[in-house]
Amino acid sequence: MSRTRSQEDRRQALAGWLFVSPALLGLIVFLVVPIVLALYVSFTNWDGLSNPLGGDVKWVGLHNYQQLLTHDGLTRTTFAGALRNNFWFVLFVVPTQTALALWLAVLVNNKYLRGRGFFRTAFYFPSITSSIAITLVFLFLFQGGGAVNGILNWFGVKGPNWLADPRGVVHVWLSGIGVSKPPGWTRHSVMGQSVWDWFSGPSIAMMVIIILVIWTTAGTFMLMFLAALQNVNEDLYEAGELDGAGGWQRFRYITLPSLRPTLLLVLTLGLIGTWQVFDQIYLTGNNPATRTPAFMSFDQSFQNNHFGIGSAIAFLLFALIMGLTLLQRRLIPEEID
Repeated sequence: MSRTRSQEDRRQALAGWLFVSPALLGLIVFLVVPIVLALYVSFTNWDGLSNPLGGDVKWVGLHNYQQLLTHDGLTRTTFAGALRNNFWFVLFVVPTQTALALWLAVLVNNKYLRGRGFFRTAFYFPSITSSIAITLVFLFLFQGGGAVNGILNWFGVKGPNWLADPRGVVHVWLSGIGVSKPPGWTRHSVMGQSVWDWFSGPSIAMMVIIILVIWTTAGTFMLMFLAALQNVNEDLYEAGELDGAGGWQRFRYITLPSLRPTLLLVLTLGLIGTWQVFDQIYLTGNNPATRTPAFMSFDQSFQNNHFGIGSAIAFLLFALIMGLTLLQRRLIPEEID
């Protein structure tokens, strides 16, 4: 009996592997192999034209990574500037889009709100519209003579040349209160960028991309929060009302703890997505004020034919995202102890 059962188990296992083999083969060919090849390329000087496994490609070891992290030069300075831009982009976008998505979800989940279906569709619509089309519209609106500056002029405010203004908003704010020169301790260099430059804040040009991304992503995360809100036990709210809890107290002690897994998911997806931002940056051109590591990887690879450096940037970005994601999961556990 046991022998017959063992043979049956092996047949089922073989049948299972046969059913999943097409999908598994596709993953290996189109995902695993390119990743391994890209990792190999990051240790070479491949120019993208010859055979990467041929004799013309030179193995350079960690040289590409050293150029990005330790060697003084234009490559490291450019990479540091891209990291700085992306850091401020993440810092502004992730908390704002999360808070906005949660607020919209609570708003459209209100059973007393009329036209809830309309508002859900309206808030979600930017998320399903082509990012290229929306970016082009935003670039048109935020031109020096665009509609945004036209509206500001009506109120007597002279708007900046948004997309061409490299000044950081923190520096602009500090200059407004009389701090126009960097303190002595901020002149030290980190990866070719002074500490003063690292703390410049997102550029005014990057603020356009920040506004754009928040507007287009909040709707998607709103649906995630909305689905979680509809699974919260109504008895908890009724018990809170009987205990005299107000609206804010019910939100803080009932809604937020119930949304903890969804909140972690939204923050994780937001963190990953913002560190990988590319298409909106691509449409702004090779602008140092908006350059990100993802765009720099593309630029080094397909514009300068330095595929080794481009691949090295991609894997450094992967390591950064993994580290920040793991740190976030430690700081925000999915379940309350």
